[in-house]
Amino acid sequence: MTFRILGPMEVRGTSGAVRIPPGRQHVILAALLMDANRIVTTDHLVDALWEDSPPSTARTQIQICVSRLRKTLAEAGVATQIVSRSPGYLVQPPESALDMHVFTKLLTQARSLAAQGTPAETSALLRTAVSLWRGPCLAGIPHRALRTMASRLDEDRLAAIETYLDLDLGLGLHHQLVGELTRLVHENPLRERLRGLLMRALYLSGRQAEALAVYRAGRDLLIEELGLEPGDELRSVENAILAGDTAALQGAAIDAPDPVDVAVEPVAPIVDRPRQLAADTADFTGHDDLVTAAETVLVGDETQQAVGVVVIVGRPGVGKSALATHIGHRVAAEHFPDGQLYCDLRGVRAGTDGVADVLGRFLLALGIPGAMVPDGLAGRQELYRTLLAGRRVLVVLDDAATEGQVTPLLPGSSSCAVIITTRSRLTGVPGAHRLALDVLDHDHSLRLLVRVVGAERVAAEAEAADALVRAVGGLPLALRIIGARLAARPHWTLASMVHRLADERRRLDELAHGDMTIRASLSLTHDGLDPRSRKLFALLSTADGLTVPGWTAGAVLDDDSPYPSDLLEPLVDVQLLDVDAVERTGEFRYSYQDMVRLFAREQLAAHGDDGALHRMLGGWLAIAEQAHGGVYGGDYTVLHSETPRWHPPAEYVAQVLIDPLDWLDGERANLVAAVGQAASGGMAELAWDLAVTLVTLFESRGYFDDWERTHQDALAATRTAGDDRGVAALLNSLGTLYINRREPDRSRAVELEALAVFERLDDPRGIALCQRDLALLDRQAGADDAAFERYTVALREFTRSDDAVGRSIVLTQSAPILYRRGDVEQAQAWLAEAIDICRAVGYDGGIPHTLRRIGQLQMMSGEFDTAATTMAEVLGMVRDTRDVIGEGYVLCSLGEVNAAAGRHDRARTCFQQALTLRERITDGSGAAVARLELARALLALGESAEAVTLLREALATFGERGMERERQAAERELAALG
Repeated sequence: MTFRILGPMEVRGTSGAVRIPPGRQHVILAALLMDANRIVTTDHLVDALWEDSPPSTARTQIQICVSRLRKTLAEAGVATQIVSRSPGYLVQPPESALDMHVFTKLLTQARSLAAQGTPAETSALLRTAVSLWRGPCLAGIPHRALRTMASRLDEDRLAAIETYLDLDLGLGLHHQLVGELTRLVHENPLRERLRGLLMRALYLSGRQAEALAVYRAGRDLLIEELGLEPGDELRSVENAILAGDTAALQGAAIDAPDPVDVAVEPVAPIVDRPRQLAADTADFTGHDDLVTAAETVLVGDETQQAVGVVVIVGRPGVGKSALATHIGHRVAAEHFPDGQLYCDLRGVRAGTDGVADVLGRFLLALGIPGAMVPDGLAGRQELYRTLLAGRRVLVVLDDAATEGQVTPLLPGSSSCAVIITTRSRLTGVPGAHRLALDVLDHDHSLRLLVRVVGAERVAAEAEAADALVRAVGGLPLALRIIGARLAARPHWTLASMVHRLADERRRLDELAHGDMTIRASLSLTHDGLDPRSRKLFALLSTADGLTVPGWTAGAVLDDDSPYPSDLLEPLVDVQLLDVDAVERTGEFRYSYQDMVRLFAREQLAAHGDDGALHRMLGGWLAIAEQAHGGVYGGDYTVLHSETPRWHPPAEYVAQVLIDPLDWLDGERANLVAAVGQAASGGMAELAWDLAVTLVTLFESRGYFDDWERTHQDALAATRTAGDDRGVAALLNSLGTLYINRREPDRSRAVELEALAVFERLDDPRGIALCQRDLALLDRQAGADDAAFERYTVALREFTRSDDAVGRSIVLTQSAPILYRRGDVEQAQAWLAEAIDICRAVGYDGGIPHTLRRIGQLQMMSGEFDTAATTMAEVLGMVRDTRDVIGEGYVLCSLGEVNAAAGRHDRARTCFQQALTLRERITDGSGAAVARLELARALLALGESAEAVTLLREALATFGERGMERERQAAERELAALG
């Protein structure tokens, strides 16, 4: 096992034991392992480390600890890594890699054996489970939050021990158990069940007096320690001994679990506290009056009836974003604990589509699944304001250009507040308090210079420092750039920098003052770089993403060294490039300041492209292609072009793709931008290939806006290039999107157009993909015969193209048609083959879909207990992946199984939880279906009044949304009630 927490925590890598430094790293890894396969929030880690008094730098310290842990695990050859996933971190070890998981799995298997009436086998399995323990769970970690969780596992261990001892007594092994029980009672003297087991073992061994002495000793201890008499169970053992009731003392098998008694509490889908605010600036200084004024507006008082809105106005380089971030951090923790939403509006498209995109991102951050995000601006704005009503959330909108960009993004609740930065005054923003941000005054400029280059150098050249501050005009960006160059060259004097800057300003004196100062600072620093760094500075600016990973430096320079981020260090040293964040691998992410990016792009003419942009975009495609393979178990169900790839360092790719979907999600903005750049740059093959590859992310996370935008951009470029296969690939993918959006007519039109092209090109995978989607459309329309005919073609073509996963999906989708035709055996065989394929290739995402179909088939065949067990397994899978939409479907399926078996109380519970979940994710159609099913369960229980209310609510929704089949079903139920 890689991780062991059933005792002192141990980690093993390829070369043996891995030393995890005691203290914070130890606690963080322990907390993540205790909640393995579930997201552990940063707030929970803060509580685990500092309990009630965390420092202000707590979140930063956790990021540092996680980064170091990742490096330690990676260097030790530990395959399971820590994944960043909002709002915290996640560890997903294989089941056999964590002793806690092995223990719980063995307990589950033991319960199954007990249900089959095999006490000896059950006892042996429980003893195997208990043998995994090496002491108390997480021994040596005293933190209260972790001890509470660990004590639950310790309790499970004791319960397992008690159970196998009870079983062994029933098997007549009382003589062998006396010694073991005596030790356990000594270690757990207040544990009444253990004491009762010892009494029984002694009595059955012919030692009645000793058994009663054990009872008296336990009674005295309970009275002395707790002031309590023994409980009913222990007293009943004493009475049985006194009565000589040997049969009662023999013991019995553990209670067999009910296979359909499944916990159905849904995982809450709403992320309570999104944390999107960037890190505060470490050397922030000045503008105390503006900070105070902004805080007053944002915080308000109990009489405030409107949203507090602060608009920070200033010219480029003056520090608007830094001030907004600084203010945000000052007020967020105390006054806006429900989270912070952030958007850099400079990269947002003009018009309502761009604003709708921003609202879509905010809704996703607030926990709404992508498939449930409304279409269009109006629906998103309504849901956004509904979610924020009564919540205390800070919204930061950076670099706004017009009032039209920000007005739809304003919350409707006075409990929220907004900070906007802009270069114009935005006089049309309602209720806004404007703060004009000017340059730093002389004293604060000097203070900033001291923080960058050091107090001793400034004091040694006080006059030159004054002149340097005057030369940059108090602009923080210019001062940091100049200061960074001085800090990197301690042998330079401040006076020499003043002379250099004066020369640059004379060369650029036709520019406006603000721009002139920044450009002079940039030009001076840029010209001091070596030629290769100057080229990298220019070429890297071709990326449209706001931040970029280090491997892009290798791509633009066509440098295949294993550590391409080293190429960027000279740019970071002189602040021409900022370190924006740390990746899970320990690598850095980089970004340009706005003015620096513009300056860098002006240098492109001097260096030429030399294929740099194509290599960088090809790098994105190469990693995305491998990410798709990681999700699907191989390069299945996707079409590719012959466009060249550029491959980033293999070690880096292996690290970031530990969780392929997580990497795709984290790089979504860059990947979407890459499609747009490829399309606009005439790289049609690259554009369509990357676009269809990204559907792996778009479909699983419900990013339908990105799906359509990337495909429409790529489609325009591909049509222009005359690439028929690319056009067909995009149309087929758009057809799948329209199915997800419940637009069947639109989907059928583009699928038929794509199919015609693929048939002309004799492209088997393309034909199979189109036939699969068209078959699904037929099946949804009730045309089983037409659907099965298309599925048959799809199966043949997927087989011809060696696409195992494509074949598995078709087998799963077509099995219900076979069942409805009465061919149950064939349907079962197809589903069995589908699940075997998923497991063989590692397509984990397909397993719950196929298992749910298997469960439905089991239910239709009257195997209700087996179906319930299958559905329970699927429920666990979708919860582990936080698939709240899938959870809603499975809860309804589990309810249907219980209803079919006559267990209407349990069916009601399942449908109630499905309804709660659907309402929380604003799925009106799904909620209406859950109401219909819940009403049926209530009618079976004789609760007709509530059922009628639910039926009428469901009927209204079905009528509004054109759900004709469901509407008729609801009407039939109402009609039956008279």
